[in-house]
Amino acid sequence: MNDPSAGLEEISIQAMSLVGTPYRYGGNTPDSGFDCSGLVRYVVQRAANVTLPRTTEQMGSRGTSLNRGDVASGDLVFFNTTGRANSHVGIYVGQNRFVHAPATGGTVRLEDMGKSYWATRYNGARRVVAANSLGAPEPMQSIPVPNMTPAPVPAPVPIEPPPVDDDPIAAFATRQ
Repeated sequence: MNDPSAGLEEISIQAMSLVGTPYRYGGNTPDSGFDCSGLVRYVVQRAANVTLPRTTEQMGSRGTSLNRGDVASGDLVFFNTTGRANSHVGIYVGQNRFVHAPATGGTVRLEDMGKSYWATRYNGARRVVAANSLGAPEPMQSIPVPNMTPAPVPAPVPIEPPPVDDDPIAAFATRQ
């Protein structure tokens, strides 16, 4: 089985750990706060050692475009929130949810992509980090197994009943 998120979990974990961090336009660290692209750039750099551009528009041209059904934990999800493509970005964390820095006065939060606001503004997704670049195992190869014939099992050795005189119960039963 090939799990597309294998190795990308660290991106999701890093993103989830920042939930509650204040929003700040132009912010790009937990101490200063984050805007959406600052959050994504910070998380991907720390979790995968991949440097992304600073703007959502530029991020939207990186990596591999994904069909909606192929989005996995650790992928970037883009939205049109201002009338232009890729004006907002977040990190998909599974179960139709993503982490993002929404707006002034808010904090980094976990959001459901199924809510009508996000569903109608969904603009696409991109995988900017290859799973194997994070040290995920390569798909398993078959390993030849030597032909081993099992050793024969010896026949059970019959157990002789003890002599009657050594078994007080048997001795009592034979006296009757």
